[in-house]
Amino acid sequence: MVQSRVLVSMFSVGVMCLSAGAVVGQEYPSKPIRIVTGSPGGGSDFNAREAARALGALGQTVVVDNRSSILVGEVGAKTPPDGYNLTVHGASLWIGPMLQKFNYQMSEFAPVGLISREVMMLAVHPSVPVKSTKEFIALAKARPGDFMYATSTPGGPAMLAIELMKSINGIKMLIVPYKGTGQAITAVVAGESHTTIGDLGLIVPQAKSGRLRALAVTSVDTTALAPEMPTIASAGLPGYDVTGVTAIWSTAKTPPAILNKLNQELVRYLNRPDTKERFLSNVMEVVASTPEQLAARMSSDLTKWGKIFNDAGLKPQ
Repeated sequence: MVQSRVLVSMFSVGVMCLSAGAVVGQEYPSKPIRIVTGSPGGGSDFNAREAARALGALGQTVVVDNRSSILVGEVGAKTPPDGYNLTVHGASLWIGPMLQKFNYQMSEFAPVGLISREVMMLAVHPSVPVKSTKEFIALAKARPGDFMYATSTPGGPAMLAIELMKSINGIKMLIVPYKGTGQAITAVVAGESHTTIGDLGLIVPQAKSGRLRALAVTSVDTTALAPEMPTIASAGLPGYDVTGVTAIWSTAKTPPAILNKLNQELVRYLNRPDTKERFLSNVMEVVASTPEQLAARMSSDLTKWGKIFNDAGLKPQ
């Protein structure tokens, strides 16, 4: 009898919690929403402004708050868990802390969903005597340490791409860091470095003009953005897949009803044909997901890159 009362009591509490969550979801939002993201004009900024358009359907003003990329995570993590302060950033939000010390932890965030992916491209200076990924790998193996690879932010896609290639092939190259992807690509165009892996949108124009030679894309599957380009995976590196994803997060302990409401509006907007076309015109592909799928992506990334960084002896600086 006592056990039955306890069970009834627990069930009643659970119903009350679910009801409270539903009420919170129904009342939200009742004031403007802020999205913290990186510098104006960048990929994160574009994604944040698209997310703002999506969430505007909730009936409130959505403001994009641009910050230095290195501060986005810190600012976003220290906001109230009420769904009124969101963060839009690339995978360096959760991968970056494996290589640099930041003043936040991913446990301070709650996933809302993936927004897009950016496919990258392997390219070399025209003076490098290779015309395919296989030839590139063969030459790099024949000249260990001679090749200069221009990279950008620690934990950024360009660095991840080369670390994965090194891990699979055992090739050795001299890593030359630059402040950003654009500077790294410019360095290869100028002949300061031999090769890089960078944003498809930045490399394609240089390749068309003959200032770079594009070899392959970094996605495991072909991309609509460059359907004629082979994948690195098809050159004898099965499973090779490095794409720069961007996602949206709330703060940890945000009520599930609010997270679901945000996700529903975001996914509805991202699946519109005009939205997908707008992303493609900005050299990105829509990747609409559930909060659970974003959490799974992060977990997979941490496992995958954690092993590669550990094997390479890379630790937070």
